[in-house]
Amino acid sequence: MFHRDKVPVAPYVHHLTENTVCTLLSSCEEEGDYSALVRVIGRVFSNAESLMKSFRKDEHNATENLDSTDVDKQSEETSEAMGASSAAAGEGASNMSDPCEVTVDICAVRRVYDRLLTIDQVEAALVNAIIYLTPNMELDLEYLDVYDTNPDYLNIFIIVMENSNLHSPEYLEVALPQFCKAMSKLPVAALARLSRVWSKYDLPHIRRMMETFQQLITFTVVSNEYDGENLVNDDETVVAATQCLKVVFYASIQAGDVNVEHNDDDEDDSESDELTLHEMLGEEQLYKKGPRVDPLEKELGVRPLDSIKPLIPFEDFINESLNEVVEMDKDFTFFKVNAETKFSFQTCPFILNVVTKNQGLYYDNRIRMYSERRLTALYSMVQGQQPNPYLKLKVRRDHIIDDALVRLEMISMENPSDLKKQLFVEFEGEQGVDEGGVSKEFFQLVLEEIFNPDIGMFTYDDETKLFWFNSSSLENEAQYTLVGLVLGLAIYNNCILDVHFPMVVYRKLLGKKGTYLDLSDSHPALFQSLKELLEYTGNVETDMMLTFQISHTDLFGSPVLHDLKEDGEQIPVTKENRQEFVDLYTDYILNTSVERQFKAFKKGFQMVTKESPLKYLFRPEEVEMLICGSRKLDFEALEKTTDYDGGYSKDSQIIKDFWETIHSFGEEQKRLFLQFTTGTDRAPVGGLGKLKMIIAKNGSDTDRLPTSHTCFNALLLPEYSSKEKLKERLLKAITYAKGFGML
Repeated sequence: MFHRDKVPVAPYVHHLTENTVCTLLSSCEEEGDYSALVRVIGRVFSNAESLMKSFRKDEHNATENLDSTDVDKQSEETSEAMGASSAAAGEGASNMSDPCEVTVDICAVRRVYDRLLTIDQVEAALVNAIIYLTPNMELDLEYLDVYDTNPDYLNIFIIVMENSNLHSPEYLEVALPQFCKAMSKLPVAALARLSRVWSKYDLPHIRRMMETFQQLITFTVVSNEYDGENLVNDDETVVAATQCLKVVFYASIQAGDVNVEHNDDDEDDSESDELTLHEMLGEEQLYKKGPRVDPLEKELGVRPLDSIKPLIPFEDFINESLNEVVEMDKDFTFFKVNAETKFSFQTCPFILNVVTKNQGLYYDNRIRMYSERRLTALYSMVQGQQPNPYLKLKVRRDHIIDDALVRLEMISMENPSDLKKQLFVEFEGEQGVDEGGVSKEFFQLVLEEIFNPDIGMFTYDDETKLFWFNSSSLENEAQYTLVGLVLGLAIYNNCILDVHFPMVVYRKLLGKKGTYLDLSDSHPALFQSLKELLEYTGNVETDMMLTFQISHTDLFGSPVLHDLKEDGEQIPVTKENRQEFVDLYTDYILNTSVERQFKAFKKGFQMVTKESPLKYLFRPEEVEMLICGSRKLDFEALEKTTDYDGGYSKDSQIIKDFWETIHSFGEEQKRLFLQFTTGTDRAPVGGLGKLKMIIAKNGSDTDRLPTSHTCFNALLLPEYSSKEKLKERLLKAITYAKGFGML
């Protein structure tokens, strides 16, 4: 016979509480052997039912020993919830009365992890337990509807996600991918509840979860090779982690400043019962109407558009490694056609950057243009007419607004789908094929005329350098519809416009009404005054002497009085009603006073964009970037992609001097140069490297200033005799050629 050393025996624990773990830990520390703790942790964390019953709030204060009878008794109490379905439904109802209420004691879980994660053997046990647990959970969720039977099943996900080491290498290989796959199988109601629970956490905890899923996506993407045959869309780990990241994304929105009210209800989603030619051709999937609604977004009742400021900036949810490998042509097909069987990253647009999403929009636009051309050809075969694959506009330079209005109005009434064709502009009496340059010049000339303060359609603020709708404009709606059409056509034809609107315009275009906070960039002086009113600590009524009647100036500078409420002149603004005054004042300035003008403007914009995924994919600030370009200027990238003509090359001395001069300019001078050469002081989506600029020789040394063809992004540069002269002439040209002093 032989004797073995005494080994601590792990008591049979059906589930864990903070007390159980602490008692076990103390015992193991005394023995100097953690094997008993490791076995208990391994057993509970690898069993869904045990883990689900662990760390309950009602047991937090219960003092317990490791006596098996106590444990069994607790087990019986908790398992009653797992018994008859009526009992489960009852428990579910009590939990769901407050969607953020769960039975797990999150603070206790965090304290337990703080102690456990310092012990290497326990860490290994946790990794192995998750690897063992998750495939069973995935099957349970997919085939047994376990969450519907017992909503406490969510506790497992809450407990596992509190592990602050999940992003470390030992989890990234197998445990975390499997966990994400199980989590992605949760029903939408469970994911929404999880998102609400997490939205109550503080910033470090939500950020850690976001970084955990991002780390897994990046780790998986860089560890694999993707190509046309092996798409990232088919990588189960990346897809599942992206779907999990979506839960954190919505938690971040809910945890930040959010406004789910003030929605514009004039959305016209009426569907025609008429059978379209697309449906006859069996292509309705590719061209189906109506915006998508994300199921999780619908369940939560909150959209990215409702976010004033998320807890974690939107930019932090973009994964650049993923953006580099996603093939948007294939992804677009999955998005439009195979949505039931294939995953598209456009269903999680928060993870894509503007450049990638713009590619998705490009494919949508091009497929629609191609489709309109095909249908035109088909109609013309039937009717014996010549097909016209383009949206042709023939205009006179000196009547550009009238001609464009008449032609576009006629098209929008007779055949609005023509607006989705590629734009082809011809100036009457001028030779030239429109390869993009003529269209760009058309856009520039229309905008220059429409935004001319003398016309009075828009007011200009010298302080903000932004335009706003003139509430007392005498122009009819058609002029505003034209502006909206031009913005829509610019997106459809990938053309950057030099327009300067406050962000609230883009929020309103996507379906939100203007609110008090929007005044900060659209009407900063008014915003400051109203802010002071809201924060005033003295006697508002006697000191401010305000009533619910306000005054503003009309087109001719005359004061106009407006009652915010009936008999507003008789109602003083007080401390009690000042918030109502601010809300009504804001609503009048941003919504009701310009309702006629904005409705017409939005109608024009939607004529072109209504059926595109623009509203689904892009946030207001991204729509502004699509229309106006990016504020980030990388002149190194511009230098690399610039072409030369007329005898210049990148090695010409004047070209070397030119780029040294440009790089020495300050930010404002660089913007002036860009405005002078391209007609706008912003970069296209994707940066200045996407801009095809041409520098052409324009004679030998002279005192003449450089000139430009903005519609072709062409700079005509004489070969000046010295670098100093080049700089002096260039600065003079860009400083004094305000607006359209260009060719």
